Amino acid sequence: MRSSNPVFSRRGFSRDNGYAGFNAAPQAGGPAAGNPYAQTPPGQNPYAANPYATNPYATDPYGPQAPARAGAMTMDDVVSRTAVTLGTVAVGAALAWVLLPVSSTSYGLAIGAALVAFVLAMVQSFKRTPAPALILGYAFFEGVFLGVISEMYNSQWSGAPFQAVLGTMAVSAASLLAYKQRWIRVTARYARIGMTIAMAFLMVMVVNLLLVAFGIAGNGGLRDFGPLGALVGVLAILIGCFFLTLDFKQIEDGITYGAPRQESWLAAFGLTMSLVWIYLEMLRLVAIFSGND
Repeated sequence: MRSSNPVFSRRGFSRDNGYAGFNAAPQAGGPAAGNPYAQTPPGQNPYAANPYATNPYATDPYGPQAPARAGAMTMDDVVSRTAVTLGTVAVGAALAWVLLPVSSTSYGLAIGAALVAFVLAMVQSFKRTPAPALILGYAFFEGVFLGVISEMYNSQWSGAPFQAVLGTMAVSAASLLAYKQRWIRVTARYARIGMTIAMAFLMVMVVNLLLVAFGIAGNGGLRDFGPLGALVGVLAILIGCFFLTLDFKQIEDGITYGAPRQESWLAAFGLTMSLVWIYLEMLRLVAIFSGND
């Protein structure tokens, strides 16, 4: 299964790519359902250096990780690629904050940067292999967009971006804790329900945007700065947390099943998209609760 973020189509460590995903977890006593490597005897790791090296954790997707083979993705790889990607976002945001003062021109540039980032993200999403240049390009232009938007919010709600960053860190840490403690178990059913809610949310937001654009719904409609807007913002953040748990599961599966090291760029790409989603929603929520609109 493909993990889902705002673009809903990037590739992950799924059976489409040859890596087990949560909907292709091995079943005890039999081959992995839907796993193209199911011809490997049950309980064995198809990515092991020795093709018949037993993986004692293959039947438990929530068990400890098997030792990584040479050239396989590790948690260090994921952390380092994610740090580089998020660092690129930060650089783009800082440059935009410093070089693009709040104005109608800077707003237009922000929209342009967001469109470029979206196109780069879509291109990467449809590629079968990760392209670091595309991912870092997406990160930079997304950073430019975030920098301009953050400065606009800061000019009206002083300190809002800083509070949004702290809120994003807190929500992300809570999501990771819930995942690691298995309070949340990422199963196929969990993913289907979450995806249905996320898709419905996006469709409603698109309709709301059209209604606002044509003047049918005033004051932002469902995205106003009142109680309804706050409720929608909280729901959006919860959807962002859902995206994060899918990312965590895919990273865990990629490491467990020995995905190639280059796939750590996909992990960084997914985490960055989820964190950007949460940050933007957190920024709106901070502004709403500031009550100074």
